Amino acid sequence: MAVLVAAMVTLGARVTDLATPAELTAVTDPSIQESPLRIPYGDTSDTFGDLYLPSTSSTRLPVVVLIHGGGWTQSRTLAQFDAHARGLAAEGIAVWNIEYRRVHGQGGWPTTLTDVADAIDALSVVAPLVGNLLDLQRVHVAGHSAGGQLAAWAAGHRPPPDHHQHSGVRIRSLTLMAAVLDLDYAVTNGRDRFVTDLLGGRPDQVPERYHYASPIHHLPVETEITALHGDQDRVVAPAQSRRYVEAVHAAGAPAELRILPGTGHGEFADARSAAWQAARGTILDHVHSIN
Repeated sequence: MAVLVAAMVTLGARVTDLATPAELTAVTDPSIQESPLRIPYGDTSDTFGDLYLPSTSSTRLPVVVLIHGGGWTQSRTLAQFDAHARGLAAEGIAVWNIEYRRVHGQGGWPTTLTDVADAIDALSVVAPLVGNLLDLQRVHVAGHSAGGQLAAWAAGHRPPPDHHQHSGVRIRSLTLMAAVLDLDYAVTNGRDRFVTDLLGGRPDQVPERYHYASPIHHLPVETEITALHGDQDRVVAPAQSRRYVEAVHAAGAPAELRILPGTGHGEFADARSAAWQAARGTILDHVHSIN
């Protein structure tokens, strides 16, 4: 977070010079900046996010946080969600598309998890960079595959609003796309090697890590939850979403499960796909129905 404070002090015409940042120049509305803006939330090369803004706005903007997948590894980046973010921003929404440290890079246990929590909390410092346009009480989080695990984990581990460590960022909904939500189940029933790489061992070797990192054990019951999964997914079993939603129901909270016929795993990463259109519709429903 110190990096963000420093960025605010040293801002000239640019937020940061990482990779491909956008210049801070006015668009149609003088309070709206060109996007995406690349903004660091940490002091490493993979702790940053791209903030997408609509060209105009007469009100404060709800925020959607996008978290890409890729088995928690370096094989995917936030570029996977660039087209998705642009489409959502065109609907009058601010989109915080985040990067995080990953396995085979500087990530792994527990860094990958804590980076995502830090990126979401960083919205409280990002908001002043864009004239406090962001409505931090209307933050919606969406993730695909490993990114869905990170989204649900971050929501499930947030302190209550009245806690002294609360950042002021309120997560109102989760849209989980083909997410890995029970890591023990993924290894014991699906032989998921990506999970063991993330957590540094099997469930019998590091059981406390599995319990801590599995969203199914930390349910954000005050958050609107929708889990989408393709019935033809051969990478992450649809049972992951089904069991998670059942656990939320057992905890006395509502959650929606949408099984998409004829859909596999990777389609959500394609902004032209029917799978993404279903997820996009879910995100927009959450944004517009939750005040």
